[in-house]
Amino acid sequence: MEEISPGLENVYIKYTELTYIDGQKGIMRYRGYDINDLAEKSSFEKVSYLMLYGKFPDDSELKDFKKRINDHLVLDSYLKDILKSLPERSDSLGILQTLLSARASEESNYKYTKENDREKIPEILGSILSMVANIYRAKSGNNIIDPEPGENYAETFLKACFGSVDKDKVKAMDSALILYMDHEIPASTTAALVTASTLSDMYSSLASAIAALRGPLHGGAAEGAYRQFLEIGTPDKVDKWFSENILNGKRRLVGFGHRVYRTYDPRLKTFKKYADILSTTEEQKNILEIAKKLEENGVKAFGSKGIYTNTDFYSGMVFNAIGFPVDMFTTLFGLSRISGILAHITEYVETQERLIRPRAIYRGPGERKYPE
Repeated sequence: MEEISPGLENVYIKYTELTYIDGQKGIMRYRGYDINDLAEKSSFEKVSYLMLYGKFPDDSELKDFKKRINDHLVLDSYLKDILKSLPERSDSLGILQTLLSARASEESNYKYTKENDREKIPEILGSILSMVANIYRAKSGNNIIDPEPGENYAETFLKACFGSVDKDKVKAMDSALILYMDHEIPASTTAALVTASTLSDMYSSLASAIAALRGPLHGGAAEGAYRQFLEIGTPDKVDKWFSENILNGKRRLVGFGHRVYRTYDPRLKTFKKYADILSTTEEQKNILEIAKKLEENGVKAFGSKGIYTNTDFYSGMVFNAIGFPVDMFTTLFGLSRISGILAHITEYVETQERLIRPRAIYRGPGERKYPE
């Protein structure tokens, strides 16, 4: 009997050398390197280079990679006009999807080769930094700017958003960009791979990924977890809220559980560290205390079932402490994921290219005659 795999669970569609995950043991590595070591010791540019080209860059290669990213920080005027024309209430990920689709209109018959891809990817990384920074600025009622290069990608991005930023926030953003860079092939990366398998261009593939990321079952968990903390209000209300809403109210505890992991999400460690470091105001400390107490309740109730805290539980706290409002969290996740998606696209098209075309099992009526 023919069977389907709902949600494509446990269906393998490609070989990869990019990300290794052991969901039982809580292990995650990029090309063999522990994810938390990379977040602590490396940088977004170095890890992007590792994922895209298979090795860490030497000093000359890193300098060139950064330069090629910075050479594409200025958005074309028509993209700025589109951004200005959209209302401030527009969904930030929807705006990013629109800008990527518009930029794809310039891509005519793109040819995937190692040489072409090596040139195109830094261009995309520079363009998307400017897109996301200016989406934040536009939604905040500020003018659109051309970002000035900083010492690294994270600093360039945050300075474009806020004008100035301290080193702890730059390091936290840099770590977040690394931690969220890749996660094998979730829905957004799969959407990009399906598009790229037709040999459509990279911008179109990324627009497909962002469209998938907009769905609340994929990209919205950090936002949902943070709103959950706000709803609870104060640490002394956690136990009652948990009992009424989760244990007895049958609501889902946002930021808990994962399709892949049966233990703690390994990325959680670094996000939790920066939530501690950056929570300096009374409001931030209050949210952090709520989160920790809620985590204790969740682990006690669900840990025996293999349901533990995932990375989105604390990442929203980090993004908010850096300075971003809740409705930007998923867009920051999208910005972080671009290098990983591009690495998967190029790995697939350059080494395993085949049109992704699954089938469906028909369960409708048999042959019928059209009525006279």
